Parts: sequence; C-alpha cells; structure tokens
Amino acid sequence: MGSSKFISLSLVLFSLVVGICKGQSTIPVVPGLSYSFYSSSCPDLEFIVRTHLWEVFNNDITQAAGLLRLHFHDCFVQGCDGSVLLVGSASGPDEQDAPPNLTLRAEAFKIIEDLRALVHNACGPIVSCSDIVALAARESVFLPDGPFYEIPLGRRDSLNFATTPVTLANLPPPTFNTTSLLKAFTDKNLTTTDLVALSGGHTIGRGHCTSFANRLYPTPDPTMDQTFVKNLKLTCPTNTTDNTTNLDIRSPNLFDNKYFVDLMNRQGLFTSDQDLYTDSRTRSIVTSFAVNQTLFFEKFVEGMIKMGQLEVLTGSQGEIRTNCSVRNVDNIGLASVVKEQHKQGMLSQY
Repeated sequence: MGSSKFISLSLVLFSLVVGICKGQSTIPVVPGLSYSFYSSSCPDLEFIVRTHLWEVFNNDITQAAGLLRLHFHDCFVQGCDGSVLLVGSASGPDEQDAPPNLTLRAEAFKIIEDLRALVHNACGPIVSCSDIVALAARESVFLPDGPFYEIPLGRRDSLNFATTPVTLANLPPPTFNTTSLLKAFTDKNLTTTDLVALSGGHTIGRGHCTSFANRLYPTPDPTMDQTFVKNLKLTCPTNTTDNTTNLDIRSPNLFDNKYFVDLMNRQGLFTSDQDLYTDSRTRSIVTSFAVNQTLFFEKFVEGMIKMGQLEVLTGSQGEIRTNCSVRNVDNIGLASVVKEQHKQGMLSQY
C-alpha cells in the first residue's frame, strides 16, 4: 500500500467473510487455546479490532509495523502474555525500559489500550490484552495487503514483567548474524524457515540509524550495495544520528515479499537482515521467498501461529487485565468501573 493509498471499507467488510471462510492452520494448538474461544462470549471481537485498526491505519499506515513488532517483543520475552505492556513499579524497571524496547512505538501501546476499552465495553472484561496484541498483529499484516490467518485465542495476561537481563537475553538485536539468530530461534523451538519468514515482517516499518550505524561507520559493510550506502549516509550522516529510514526500500507500506528482493540486491538494512542472504544456511530460503510471495505468506503465517503460542498462560493462570498497563490488583477502581459499564450496557440492550 502506497502512503497515499487508503484501506477501503469494502476490504474490511470483505475480510470478515474471508475470516469466516478461511481454513485453520495445521499448526498444533496449545492446550487451553482455541480458534473458537470467544465465539459465544464475544462474537464481535474480530470485527471490533479490525474496524478500529482500519481507521488507525487510514490515518497512519506506519502504525501497523509498530503493532507487529510489539507482538514479537511480547512473545519472545517470557511468552505471549502481555508482559511488555506492564508499566514499572517499585519492584524495578519494566520491559519497556530495556534497551531493545526503547524504540517500541508509544502509539502502539495506546492503540492496544484503546482496543481493550472497546472490546471490554462490548463484551465485558473477558478478553485478555495478550489476545488483543495477537489480533492487532494479525490485522497489521492483513490490512496492508498481507495474508489473512486465523489465530488460536484464550491467552491470559501475566502478573509481572521480565527483568531487563531477561529481556536482553531473549530479544535478538539487529547486530546479530545468522548463527546467533538461529540459536535464538532454536531456543524458542522455531525453525530456520521460521526465522527467515518472520524476518520478512521487516517488509513494513522503519529502522533507527543507531541500529545499523555499525554497517556505515567507520567504514561501510562490504556486503552492502554502494548506492544504498550513499543514500543511507544522507539520512544518517554520523554514527550517532537518531533518524529513521524504511526497512524495505521498495514497498515500505505494503506487506509483501519485496524485503527478500532487497536482500538479494544487498539492500538489507540490519546485519540480522542481510546476513540471511549472505549465509549459506538461509540463502536459498531468502531466494525462494523473493521469487514466490505465496510461499512466503504461507511460511510467515505458520511462523506467526507458532510464535504466538510461545509460553502462553491459559485457564486459571494469570488474569484478564482491565487496564493493559497495570495488574488488576493495582487497578481495582478501574476494574469496577469497567464491570459497571458492561452491566449498564447489557441492560440497555433490552
């Protein structure tokens, strides 16, 4: 999607039909999760999320990348439990304060809380923030012309966040080479194909100069296309510049396979991107995705469903937060307000 192209309402409405008709993935579902988890208790859940994000993305399509990244940063650190949403307390700094999360978009957190309020107003406090993050990530792929995929739901929200050392140990930085990336993904029971496919999420979004300055200064990385280097130096004139640039130079607002075409042309922004094409263990997968977008979409969906089930809390574990940034025990007043609003809303329907 070009920056001037808006998501049509007809796409959103049509997508609801797609969501009903599309088959479910063959990836195993973790016990406690289900594709029909809210079918009775909150049947309009996906409609609420999709229509709100349609409005958000029409105003600023770049928010899609922020929401997709938020899901990744949540799942890779103590599982898909919404822990990245929690704010710090007297017990110490939260996950958001850890260096890898300092560039998470503030607007992404606001969007998730806005979605939570809309969903809880319609259905009561029964949908977790972690499920909302997963659904928002799916829409962030689908609405910018990417693949649609159904998501197993039923996650519960964690009661605490990870420490900074744990966060640092679990989030692979953009300076990682393929060897380090493979270990990070293997540790999560994700495959080499999952690594390459999920890296394709960089087909949307922007990167900070400080995340790839090591490839420009003091001397350019020889694996980079020289014209690409010159253009990047215009955006990042020093190794301390904090500007941003597109991760995918060909179609930055479309979810497609052009990221892999970039890699084949030595125009990957991060070391963790370009090394996927340089390394013989992943080069053929990059090439296959570059020439076959359908294959990329298929493998990306598989990777997202697997990643989205990492160390989930289900059943009686955790809680359903009534404010995504605060544990319920610290937010009793707001929880009672939400419940009362839901009760009044139910009465008004009769």
